[in-house]
Amino acid sequence: MLGNSDNVWGWPAKLLHWIGAILILLLLGHGWWMTHLAPRPDRLAHYAGHAGLGYDFLVLLVLRLLWRWTHAVPALPADLKSWERWSAHAGHFGLYLLMFASTLTGWALAGTFRSPMDKDAFGIPVPAIYTSQDRAMHNLFEGWHEILSYALAVLIVVHILGALRHHFLKHTNVMRRMWFGTKNS
Repeated sequence: MLGNSDNVWGWPAKLLHWIGAILILLLLGHGWWMTHLAPRPDRLAHYAGHAGLGYDFLVLLVLRLLWRWTHAVPALPADLKSWERWSAHAGHFGLYLLMFASTLTGWALAGTFRSPMDKDAFGIPVPAIYTSQDRAMHNLFEGWHEILSYALAVLIVVHILGALRHHFLKHTNVMRRMWFGTKNS
């Protein structure tokens, strides 16, 4: 099914979700690794690769949000309690907010390095949204990017736990309907 319905996600929504999930996990893992373990001489190359993948993730995120705004969003199970319904909406809003905020602070941070980080993972030029050699601004963007990324990681864990709770404890189709090749009813 191409489009979403009132109770099923279409394959484009699923594809955008899972490619985004993989990219987020790669970016979070690589970001932590390059800031804590990467050898010093290679660190700048890792930052450039991380920025390039981040630019591509931002494009995917915009496409995903446009798809969500222009297509039906499957309804939550009818038997959810009000706190579950509210937390599901707040959690998704928080995920989108943190994905955008983390990506945009990373994009601004990329403009504070002496070597430009102005290409995506495919070598396509990306314009800078901020350029400065000011160390204080570099530290500000780096600090916020790190905080927002850790907050995103925490919210992703909560999101995964919520999906697993729906699947294994509540026995709803919430998790199944975001997976490929499974019966969604």
